[in-house]
Amino acid sequence: MSIEVKQLTKTYGAQKAVDDISFAVGKGEIVGFLGPNGAGKSTTMKIITGYLQADGGGVQVCGLDVAQQPLEAKKKIGYLPEANPLYYDMYVREYLSFIGGVHHIGPAATLKTTIEEVIKTVGLTTESNKKIGQLSKGYKQRVGLAAALLHNPEVLILDEPTTGLDPNQIIEIRAVIRQLGKDKTVLFSSHILQEVEAICDRVVIINKGKIVADSPLAELRSRSAGGATVLVAFKESPEPALLRGIAGVVSANKISASEWELLCDDANAVKRGLMEMALQQNLNIVSLQSAEQRLEDVFRSLTGNSSSTGQSI
Repeated sequence: MSIEVKQLTKTYGAQKAVDDISFAVGKGEIVGFLGPNGAGKSTTMKIITGYLQADGGGVQVCGLDVAQQPLEAKKKIGYLPEANPLYYDMYVREYLSFIGGVHHIGPAATLKTTIEEVIKTVGLTTESNKKIGQLSKGYKQRVGLAAALLHNPEVLILDEPTTGLDPNQIIEIRAVIRQLGKDKTVLFSSHILQEVEAICDRVVIINKGKIVADSPLAELRSRSAGGATVLVAFKESPEPALLRGIAGVVSANKISASEWELLCDDANAVKRGLMEMALQQNLNIVSLQSAEQRLEDVFRSLTGNSSSTGQSI
């Protein structure tokens, strides 16, 4: 495993921000790390990168203990923190050259080539001759991503990487992250759940310092509490009472004269009930399908009791 988190604990005063959590991420995985504000996401990511020390448990990155071998572990990690630290008085290439020096990327010709490749990868070419302080928030975010990629790390820790990007930029960065995920390990945090659905195949959800879910997206949706949805369309316009009378239907919402959204506990049972009802009433079903739960619905069902506010910790 590229990232192994084992029984990790971190306390701030009386608050246990991370409470005995464990999970692992393998090479080639892009895993979404989700949770409401104050759930422990950023604290966990800071411990993984060696920025904070844990009070209990530990983290290994590419087989290296982050606490015992910090420099060796950090060489394996590219980190884009939520608060992107940049030197605004430096030009883009100047800053990336400085970061390359920190990572001992050399000789000079190699560093120059690497910088140009990374600038192209993150879409900074048109803004690369400006001072960082002159850039929009979205382009500043790209500079941070370029710095995280410069030393070609095996593991990427990205905390809210699309913050400040416009819709077109978000699509471009999505593509970059998906491409990087083919041969790197990516742990990706975002409050934009559509981003996680577009990029990740698996999610880890943390709430009040504890892991409440760790599953592939499809599996998480299918087993999450909150019921299922069946979408049905008829050739005719059935009476609402017929649909609401089917066993297992919790509510029936009319979409159009012939289309209905049925909320239920068991989608398969309701589908069978619809077929039987249509046969008895001489109705023709044009389409019948289950609607997959959105990640937003699953997230709320797992973290809905959270009363956390303020900054993520």
